[in-house]
Amino acid sequence: MIEKSTIIEYMLRRLFFPALAVVVISCGITRKPAGTEPYEISFDPYNYRIEKRMLADKGAVSSAHPLASLAGVEMFKKGGNAVDAAIATQLALAVVYPGAGNLGGGGFLVAHLSDGKQVTIDFREAAPGNAHRDMYLDSAGNVIANDSQLGHKASGVPGSVAGIFKSLKYAKLPIEVLIAPSIVLAEKGFVLTKEEANSLNLSRAGFLKYSSSVPALVSQNKWKEGDTLVQKDLANTLKLIRDKGMKGFYEGITADRIVAEMQKGNGIITKKDLKNYKAIERTPVVFEYKGYQILTMGLPSAGGVLLPQMLKMVEDQPLKEYGFLSAKAVNLMTEAERRAYADRAKYLGDPDFVKVPVKRLLSEEYIRERMKDFVPGKAGESKNIGAGNIPESEETTHLSVYDSDGNAVAVTTTLNGGYGSKTVVSEAGFLMNNEMDDFSLKP
Repeated sequence: MIEKSTIIEYMLRRLFFPALAVVVISCGITRKPAGTEPYEISFDPYNYRIEKRMLADKGAVSSAHPLASLAGVEMFKKGGNAVDAAIATQLALAVVYPGAGNLGGGGFLVAHLSDGKQVTIDFREAAPGNAHRDMYLDSAGNVIANDSQLGHKASGVPGSVAGIFKSLKYAKLPIEVLIAPSIVLAEKGFVLTKEEANSLNLSRAGFLKYSSSVPALVSQNKWKEGDTLVQKDLANTLKLIRDKGMKGFYEGITADRIVAEMQKGNGIITKKDLKNYKAIERTPVVFEYKGYQILTMGLPSAGGVLLPQMLKMVEDQPLKEYGFLSAKAVNLMTEAERRAYADRAKYLGDPDFVKVPVKRLLSEEYIRERMKDFVPGKAGESKNIGAGNIPESEETTHLSVYDSDGNAVAVTTTLNGGYGSKTVVSEAGFLMNNEMDDFSLKP
């Protein structure tokens, strides 16, 4: 499977996170005993603000929602490291940023640990066992509109929860502590911004059409700025994960609910699919660029090939002299990306199933040949290069964490499309992905 949104995560020795919500770790930390019940968060989910840029000297958490970032900071206050903060942030995003944050999706984790270890974890969604080549075609061999994008049949087996537990061995705190803020945010609710309210309203019809019961994401009246979103079913699902670990999601009550939901809408995920899902630690891609060591995710993330390929294409060019977002710089980067994406479309895939010529794609000789026809100041044509234009994705979210010990963690997680398949699992309260759309629908 190849993800549609290029997922590029990289860590430099010095990090700057220009994201929507950056939270700085302050001095005067107060520790709370692990496992204290009932858990109370130290931040106010009914009164918060977005900070687009902050500077920190002890570490930082950056994500697409300030409440999720604050959940990560809570873990620093409890003595956790960057992996702890990343897990807590990811879990909170499943509550406060349902368009992309998730339990029912998947993604990648990239980390550079303070002991020098490089870690990459692949927890992308997998095709169910009953998936087959022609499953989205009618009897005449034509693609059935929306079948792979909306509703139950569009979902792959979710990997996010498995990814969290795969990374837990690099954390310091137990899952009971890491998941606590997300449970509070789901059970007691948080205040919606105007943009969040509008986004939920726009997807209301889809939630109702493709879910077997009315989910908490649907308001009887339209959502408005200042409303509180409470998700009791999601809170209960998070509690099952807290109490039973991975089995609290991939087996037992939650697995029963996922399969029951699938059966109501022609979905094909089975209990066996869920029980057999495994997150995988992959070999990281590490390369040099202008004196920096870059760490990124390898296949099946396209970033492991695209990032080194594109940077090598422009390494000998005076980008600094051109200036950020200058016409010359944009021209150069566009043409490098155009060529890399053409290779992506033809050669890249899941290495468990497809042989990918990575060594050749990243060789100096091949990259020089690819840029041979680049003419400064002249725009190329994708149809001649061999790939179409790729728009910026708004359907995937990213978080970055750095701590005072030098641990750096980047996580990219997704439901594929915004709000995934629009299917909310009845009584479980979380959205399923529509990742099956990433396969070729009509070979």
